[in-house]
Amino acid sequence: MKLSYLARKMIFTILIIALICILASIVYYRSLDFLPFLFGVLIGSAVSIAKVFLLDRAVDKALSMEKNRARAYVSVQNILRLILSIAALLLGAFIPQISLWGVVAGILAFQLAAYSVKFTLKG
Repeated sequence: MKLSYLARKMIFTILIIALICILASIVYYRSLDFLPFLFGVLIGSAVSIAKVFLLDRAVDKALSMEKNRARAYVSVQNILRLILSIAALLLGAFIPQISLWGVVAGILAFQLAAYSVKFTLKG
């Protein structure tokens, strides 16, 4: 599957944000106590990247549909992405080896990447 330029840029931004969060946690903890946060950020970032793939595919598919079917399809895709985020947050909440705050940071990277792409587009 070929990703659009915006999707690649969002994935790159999500990875940069995840790296910054991980480096900040290493500096903050200065021991192996940062590992739960690392696991959380990795899970949250993986979910964010999956959401980028799903969004890119949904947009491509919706553009080839008629208006009413496209609206329903996009709504279902939004709910699917929301359920994916909720599942990751539940993992962080119930598994002690995964930091909920790390998962939150990884999931919020999607929104930060979307805003970053919006404000850095040339045109």
